[in-house]
Amino acid sequence: MSGVPTPLFGRRSAEPPKPIAQPVAPSPASESFPSGQLEPGRARADVGQSTALSELRQLCLTRMDPVAVASTPPDRLELEVERLIAEIATERRIQLNGREQRSLASDLVHDMLGLGPLEILLEDDTIADIMVNGPNRVFIERLGKVVPSSAKFRDTAHLSSICQRIAAAVGRRIDESSPMVDARLKDGSRVNIVFPPLALDGPYLSIRKFGRKAIDFNKLVEFGALTNQVARILEIAGRSRLNVIISGGTGSGKTTLLNAMSRMIDPAERVVTVEDAAELQLQQPHVVRLETRPPSLEGRGEITQRDLVRNALRMRPDRIIIGEVRSGEAFDMLQAMNTGHDGSMSTVHANTTRDALTRIENMVQMGNMGLPSRAIRTQIVGAVHMIVQVERQRDGGRRVIQVTEVCGMEGEVVILNDIFQWEMEGEGPDGRLRGRYKVSRARPNFLTRLSYFGLERAWFAAMEEV
Repeated sequence: MSGVPTPLFGRRSAEPPKPIAQPVAPSPASESFPSGQLEPGRARADVGQSTALSELRQLCLTRMDPVAVASTPPDRLELEVERLIAEIATERRIQLNGREQRSLASDLVHDMLGLGPLEILLEDDTIADIMVNGPNRVFIERLGKVVPSSAKFRDTAHLSSICQRIAAAVGRRIDESSPMVDARLKDGSRVNIVFPPLALDGPYLSIRKFGRKAIDFNKLVEFGALTNQVARILEIAGRSRLNVIISGGTGSGKTTLLNAMSRMIDPAERVVTVEDAAELQLQQPHVVRLETRPPSLEGRGEITQRDLVRNALRMRPDRIIIGEVRSGEAFDMLQAMNTGHDGSMSTVHANTTRDALTRIENMVQMGNMGLPSRAIRTQIVGAVHMIVQVERQRDGGRRVIQVTEVCGMEGEVVILNDIFQWEMEGEGPDGRLRGRYKVSRARPNFLTRLSYFGLERAWFAAMEEV
């Protein structure tokens, strides 16, 4: 290894090399140990190697120039760090093979420029969610199933530093005085962090990953989330500017379906999006994206979704898309849908399409409007044309299980028509659930709107498909 320091590193230590990890003589072959325990010699060797690696990591960090590190491309930085590791290991007489050197270099670069052990998980497109329940317990959701991950943090301090880096990147703070924060990564992935004393087992970190590739209806059909017939009906709903609510549980695919439906929006339309954490991937050229702001440490400056929806109405939108309705902004959303902003869309947490209407009614009441229930339901019926229910099922698949038309009111009751209702028929040999859609071919209440956009025949043709 060349003794000439690279521009990334400071002066080499003059301290004479000294051995750290001493070889340990193997135990006699005849000696037996309880199942699951390491032999004492092996355990001491592992502890010695771990201590050596920890000191090697610290020495590498002390010899690096932070300014040079920040301006060096990651691929070159990793090569330089690997070279420095080999140099220090030689000085200190630490036994490292090539794989261990590359692994340690990669870990150091991820710690300096990224999110440490989470970087590998973030690069894996098959992972949808990352859940950290402390430094040694990391779980991932892959293909709809939650499984443990081999990724680990060195200790609680390491995990805390990564959490604080995420919060600082979006101008927020996470510590004991402000122990909860919502943030997002550069790629748009949503992040929630909970710190002690609220988190009993160390910091908790939850990441909902942001898909790199936009998913359209063809992809959703390929994944088995819906059929071609349902996809065609939802396309027509988008093109004919129906007001649509997408309902479902956490992680059921609401935002993914909303992104797919948004692809049907005319490029000439002005679309204003309102979100708590921006994650919509609209492809149109005329999109205005608004995001809420939490209060400052002094409790001032908060901008809620309701504030943004009200402001959006003054921005001459053709459509307003609310990422998720959670509170009093539901009233402003209904007002927008009832005052010429047709084609607006949003999502809501609910278990069925009828439950979605009840949730919206309750959220309007949360806004302290003082309106009677009948008046609120009348607003809902006048505003919402269609509700789409999605569900993450026990086989890990996310599916559209209901497409429901809001028909009108009979007395105090909202009348609904299930255009599509998914019915399970069994389970395949691969563990995937099998089912079919029960179809209602009744004339929709929004037939006049379909005729206005020249899509009446297309609707009935799609409903006749087998």
